[in-house]
Amino acid sequence: MELWNKLRNLDAYPKVNEDFYSRTLSGGLITILSSLAILLLFLSEIRLYLYSATESKLTVDTSRGERLHINFDITFPALPCSLVAVDTMDVSGEQHYDIRHDIIKKRIDHLGNVIESRKDGVGSPKIERPLQKHGGRLDHNEVYCGSCYGAEESDDQCCNSCEEVRDAYRKKGWALTNVELIDQCKREGFVQRLKDEQGEGCNIHGFVDVNKVAGNFHFAPGKSLDQSFNFLQDLLNIQPETYNISHKINKLSFGKEFPGAVNPLDGVEWIQDHSNGLTGMYQYFVKVVPTIYTDIRGRKIHSNQFSVTEHFREAIGYPRPPPGVYFFYEFSPIKVDFTEENTSLLHFLTNICAIVGGIFTVAGIIDSFVYHGHRAIKKKMALGKLG
Repeated sequence: MELWNKLRNLDAYPKVNEDFYSRTLSGGLITILSSLAILLLFLSEIRLYLYSATESKLTVDTSRGERLHINFDITFPALPCSLVAVDTMDVSGEQHYDIRHDIIKKRIDHLGNVIESRKDGVGSPKIERPLQKHGGRLDHNEVYCGSCYGAEESDDQCCNSCEEVRDAYRKKGWALTNVELIDQCKREGFVQRLKDEQGEGCNIHGFVDVNKVAGNFHFAPGKSLDQSFNFLQDLLNIQPETYNISHKINKLSFGKEFPGAVNPLDGVEWIQDHSNGLTGMYQYFVKVVPTIYTDIRGRKIHSNQFSVTEHFREAIGYPRPPPGVYFFYEFSPIKVDFTEENTSLLHFLTNICAIVGGIFTVAGIIDSFVYHGHRAIKKKMALGKLG
């Protein structure tokens, strides 16, 4: 019995007989308000516990030798698909011209409706009997070997398509201005295709794979020579002297998508001013920030964010800038790490206890102040001292 009496003496919550309770209207109102406050804060804590929060930190990017996918979806309302080439180059010396793989071109009319969509260029009709290198037509069971029209690098080189003839001329540094006389081009309907596409636009989407070093990728009308920033058009006899490089960037991203990513160029549109009749080079200067996003399960997404400034350079003076839309990018040495984190159960329970205890304590102080203040006022009124 003595042990139970000692434990009873340690009770920090002594009980009061209900006959001694005095319930008031103000106490009831304070109880309702405090209960609502507890409920709201409890729901807020539940939401924070169930949904993860994202923490960020900055570190130095020490990655080396990586490659990057640049994803794009760009519409040129006034440039035919046959004239638009996608090129890349970087400071390491890697260059790729007229990229076709992993890129889809869609012919569109002046209203933006899709006319045709193909992966490897648009349209290439064939005829049955191509012209052989020796001058005759292809016979049955004979291996086809087309002429390169003087641009052969060796006697056994064959140019079996208009594109191969154009590439042979490009490697020689020659301008191909008589495409209507080239059998391969006539056979593929290249000249007719360009004429048919006059007045059309082009939507280009896909991706290019580049080194993770500073460089640029661009959309240039016509074909380019393998010389840095020296682009010559090889179809001047049927192309306009100026190009309308108006464009709309439907989508542009560097790397994979991740939650919360914001691409500042998505939906950006630029319309060329026709008042001076000059084309030019529209330049986007992009600062790419490497980013790692780690979700709540520990899965990492290696991607990038970027900021951008833009500038239009008119084709004035000499040398004239090559027309087109150019994206010059460079990488920040700082990497951003985003990490999804959930509140721990212990932290959640601690916050719930703090909410309940804190509100009841504050509510008790307010109730005591109101109760004793009301009693003091009533006592003064009873004694006639209030007036």
